[in-house]
Amino acid sequence: MERIGFEQLFSALPSPHMVLDRNLCFTAANPAYLKSTNRRFEELDGRYVFDVFPNEGEGRDVLLRSLSHVLETGDADTIAYIPYDIPRPEHLGGGMERRYWTAVHTPLRDAQGDVRFILQNTVDITELVRLRAAASDPFGNSFGAAVELVQRAREAEEEIRSRRDPLDTFRRLFDEAPGIIALLQGPDHTFTFANQAYRRFVGDRHLVGRPVRDALPEVVDQGFADLLDHVFATGEPMLGFGARVLIADPASGATNETYLDFSYTAVRDPAGEITGILVQGYDRSDSVRANQRQRLLLDELNHRVKNTLSTVQSLARRSFSTAGDPQAARRVFEARILALSNAHNLLSEHHWESADLSTILQLEIEAFGSERVRADGEAVRLNPKATIALAMVFHELASNALKYGALAGQDGRVAVSWRREGDAVRLEWREDDLSSPIGSIVPGFGTRMLERIVTGELEGRLSVDFPPRGLAWTMVVPRHEIEDLGTQLRQH
Repeated sequence: MERIGFEQLFSALPSPHMVLDRNLCFTAANPAYLKSTNRRFEELDGRYVFDVFPNEGEGRDVLLRSLSHVLETGDADTIAYIPYDIPRPEHLGGGMERRYWTAVHTPLRDAQGDVRFILQNTVDITELVRLRAAASDPFGNSFGAAVELVQRAREAEEEIRSRRDPLDTFRRLFDEAPGIIALLQGPDHTFTFANQAYRRFVGDRHLVGRPVRDALPEVVDQGFADLLDHVFATGEPMLGFGARVLIADPASGATNETYLDFSYTAVRDPAGEITGILVQGYDRSDSVRANQRQRLLLDELNHRVKNTLSTVQSLARRSFSTAGDPQAARRVFEARILALSNAHNLLSEHHWESADLSTILQLEIEAFGSERVRADGEAVRLNPKATIALAMVFHELASNALKYGALAGQDGRVAVSWRREGDAVRLEWREDDLSSPIGSIVPGFGTRMLERIVTGELEGRLSVDFPPRGLAWTMVVPRHEIEDLGTQLRQH
């Protein structure tokens, strides 16, 4: 038996039909639609509907509101009466002609249930509207029923719009709220509403009509689905403050660590029965990470105070032990203390846009005698986070070199080099000609801090090696974690 294909059926429909994608651009139109709008499909294909049919009046607002309603809710929508101008054929004088339409907008979903297209079925009711305008004929006419139908359709449309507008206002208020808001229905917690902030929080995935366990499977093992079950069963609200939530990115497949203040509140019907759950929350990731960062800085400050006192003692011994002229020794000592102070001042500033890697290194090593430290590397502009992080790293390594490593003896040397390797920056800190060989590193706060900064904060790799009479630290850090890419773009 011969089967009729979709395109054949679509083309044969006597009523005008067309299809828009999610960007409201034409993807299909049948011959009836092209005839009613006096267009060829080549004029429509891939173009924005309001570019093809511009209208800055009531017609555009009504049509855009209906199309947006379908995309946001996944529900079909009907416009009973809409005035909308279309181009008049050239043989009839050209220009624009006021026409009147009814339209039905139906969502077309993909296999996952997401709205991918909108099917529009339109009917040109212009002639009926014109008959209505002539309905004052005192002798009556055979079109009275049709005219009455148009009048009733227009009145029904106005009533629907008057009822829906307040709901749309409330929906927009919730949809544009800065905090995340969602409404879940039934014991399986099916999404019936999720505002823009909530959709952005979960990666702009399709939610409405899907249960939580299906739409957000990653939160199940984290216990949030169990909390929803408890609220639905008992009616007891649940609160969370700074709760750690792992959310998958549908586009990349990566998992994002976020921190959330949230509340789950039972929704009841007039009889008092629980019908759903209102979810409210606020993304606290920035403030939580700022607090974690502050704790790290406080730990580092305590460590730095001890380290700095030890460094000052070492500088004093080196400055005064071999100098014959006390005044010259004092000047050398003061210069080194000033260099150390400059490095500390740099760490105290939080508002600079970027800093050069070589500048940060120079500030940290000047206090220890830059003539014994060789630096070699291409220009790398650091972002603020990396500026502070690498200043800590360089200070720790330089302090250890002065107390235990190459700078503790007379002949030791330090060589620091860095270069880009693809999507990473490779940095090496090498100490040679140590007065005594080092076979291992004793774990302490300093080494733990290096590990935390390089592998944790900068998401890089850290390793240490022990060549003969030497020590070598190697750090490999992703470029996007360390470089100020905005500065690079501005320079280009």
